[in-house]
Amino acid sequence: MFKLQQEPFKLRYFVYEIKDKKTIVIEKQGALEELPEHDCRYVLIDLEFESADGRPTSKLVFIAWNPDTAKIRSKMLYSGSKEALKSALNGVGIHINATDLSELDFETAILPAVKKFT
Repeated sequence: MFKLQQEPFKLRYFVYEIKDKKTIVIEKQGALEELPEHDCRYVLIDLEFESADGRPTSKLVFIAWNPDTAKIRSKMLYSGSKEALKSALNGVGIHINATDLSELDFETAILPAVKKFT
């Protein structure tokens, strides 16, 4: 078990998009709720928390956002580029694939995934 730090969890979100069908860039730093409803993205979360034994810990969580409503071309582009980005991001230990915002709920989806690896 672990507990999150009190000052609203130390979360840093980076949302990545593919520009010009060939370059992956940071689109913004923001919240998961701001992901486009009809387009794909990659998200990297740097989650800092305190482990059960009291030591500060952090985990990098990679999310592949592929909503059901995204265009097929976009889904193919993001699916084909995912491994290249994952290999370029050192230290990512947790991978989540999501098609709906409910799959990205912090308490019911992201925390349980992090708990498995602590």
